[in-house]
Amino acid sequence: MSVHEECGIFGVMAPKICNVASISYYGLYALQHRGQESCGIVVNDDGVFMSHKDLGLASEVFSGDILSRLPKGRMAVAHVRYGTTGGTNRNNCQPIEVNHQKGRMALAHNGNLSNAAELRNQLELSGAIFHTTSDTETIAYIITKERLKVSSIEEAVSGAMNILDGAYSMVLMSPQKLICARDPYGFRPLCYGKTAEGMYVVASESCAIKAVGGEGIRDVEPGEILIFSKNGVISRKEHCGKKNKKLCIFEYIYFARPDSVIDGVSVHTARVRAGHILAKTHGVKADIVMGVPDSGLDAALGYSQMSGIPYGIGLIKNKYIGRTFIAPGDRLDKVKIKLSAIKDAVNGKRVVLIDDSIVRGTTSGRIVKLLREAGAKEIHMRISSPPFLHPCYYGTDIDSEEHLIACKYTVPEIADMISADSLGYLPIESLSNLTGNCGFCSACFGGEYPTRIPADTRKDRFEQRLSDSSGRRIH
Repeated sequence: MSVHEECGIFGVMAPKICNVASISYYGLYALQHRGQESCGIVVNDDGVFMSHKDLGLASEVFSGDILSRLPKGRMAVAHVRYGTTGGTNRNNCQPIEVNHQKGRMALAHNGNLSNAAELRNQLELSGAIFHTTSDTETIAYIITKERLKVSSIEEAVSGAMNILDGAYSMVLMSPQKLICARDPYGFRPLCYGKTAEGMYVVASESCAIKAVGGEGIRDVEPGEILIFSKNGVISRKEHCGKKNKKLCIFEYIYFARPDSVIDGVSVHTARVRAGHILAKTHGVKADIVMGVPDSGLDAALGYSQMSGIPYGIGLIKNKYIGRTFIAPGDRLDKVKIKLSAIKDAVNGKRVVLIDDSIVRGTTSGRIVKLLREAGAKEIHMRISSPPFLHPCYYGTDIDSEEHLIACKYTVPEIADMISADSLGYLPIESLSNLTGNCGFCSACFGGEYPTRIPADTRKDRFEQRLSDSSGRRIH
């Protein structure tokens, strides 16, 4: 079991009509690591919305023919999804589109609301009918209700932020405006930039802004609302400073691409620092340091730099296998299909193996076995995060302590279970060194939650409500 994050969002507003669908596609491609279950693009063609959404990777969902069918326009919003709330079906594909009395809206969201179940129950009791099992639809309903009471879409977003609790970085589109907002804690990243042609781009990560030829301007502040329109860019900060910043620390450890910069901190640099810390706190005599591709590579480089042990490539990842890979049977080890060991690099050597995390331990054990079969003499596993001990309610799919190996076993016991000669985790007190004391959330490691813990934390908590009377789930 790997750790996954909910999704990546992208929005674009151009000074003149152009192929915003293709621009959005390139943005999604750059954000593909954040979500590989489904994706979608909604284009605004002078107030008329057209969209395409489906299950699969961006390259599978958007062929050249499909992109050519989407109209040109001045605005678009787009989304890649890995669902932490709600199942994998087409109904949950984003962006969500809403047509209401005061116009249309398309919404893409990254994160999890900690009060989603409470809000959804209130909405259903007032007559709302839900078509998805994601909490993004709840956000859309709240914004729509607020829009019916106020004079502008940005006022509606601001009003909704008084009601929503938890993690939400979002980008939404009305007929005339592109709006992005980040929750007051800043759990999930969000930034914006501009191209040489004057096109504004909003994205979960700066790597997507670069991918479409833009230059990053800055991160959206926690609690900030940005409005892009024909009048330029307006910032609203009435929700800023109300909460202590709690950016998810796992963005730096695993989720984000290493070439991204989040809240002024380079992801690559943060991971190299983690490697430095591991070398200081869990040093060992060895012949080679290697990382598990891809998120363990930067920390492995840092471990090598600090320890003086040579850095090497010992594991090769099949670049053409993503989450959509389907094994035709259970006879083959899926880890062996995704990863292979370079025998000449590890045979007869003492190996320091760096990975970003251990959840259940199954994958780590199989990787250690791969290296043993390739002739590794010793394998010392080092993890660039502390042990997972608690669920996450803000967009990471760690929903139960029963799935976490560190909740049941000691570090020496886990080392024995995965057949490693030794095991060392990043000390939890060292997390601040990764970001230079930037405010962050580490509740999955330490158990200190910034918000009230939801009463119902199941990933599929809304599934039963979309079943018919026979109990058959509706897709």
